[in-house]
Amino acid sequence: LSRSEKCIVGTGLERQTALDSRVSVIAEREGKIISTDSHKILLSSSGKTLSIPLVNHRRSNKNTCMHQKPRVPRGKSIKKGQILAEGAATVGGELALGKNVLVAYMPWEGYNFEDAVLISERLVYEDIYTSFHIRKYEIQTDTTSQGSAEKITKEIPHLEEHLLRNLDRNGVVRLGSWVETGDILVG
Repeated sequence: LSRSEKCIVGTGLERQTALDSRVSVIAEREGKIISTDSHKILLSSSGKTLSIPLVNHRRSNKNTCMHQKPRVPRGKSIKKGQILAEGAATVGGELALGKNVLVAYMPWEGYNFEDAVLISERLVYEDIYTSFHIRKYEIQTDTTSQGSAEKITKEIPHLEEHLLRNLDRNGVVRLGSWVETGDILVG
């Protein structure tokens, strides 16, 4: 989820599970934070400056988004074992896999028959359960029937201009483009 929460009712193992998963960045020594950004944390310790890299919007083996967010401000003194950055499924050093919502089990006009569940539209419109997925696509160019190699290009005949709006001059989708099902990624 993009914004998960600590659970209200848990097992008591959420902190240990988060530590064992290694998605959080833990200080290996004490020191003082020099700077933080989305890519690294600089830590001054025993007269040395350590650069601690952070995972930034990387695809996992299940196409989910792995991302670490720094949780320590510049100038703060830290101790060994303190959390410097949290992963996608941790909040405050604890495993956080969902959101706490008020639920009611009750019949409602037959729409929740057997295994169906109804949710409030607010949960959808306020992105309460929004998550990010990163997929990797690969293409191969072949040799055409005339013997020449296929070219990747933005100039595709018989297609309207709005279908090519996300392609750069080389015919590949621009970084940061919003794409939907059916959009052309490579020309």
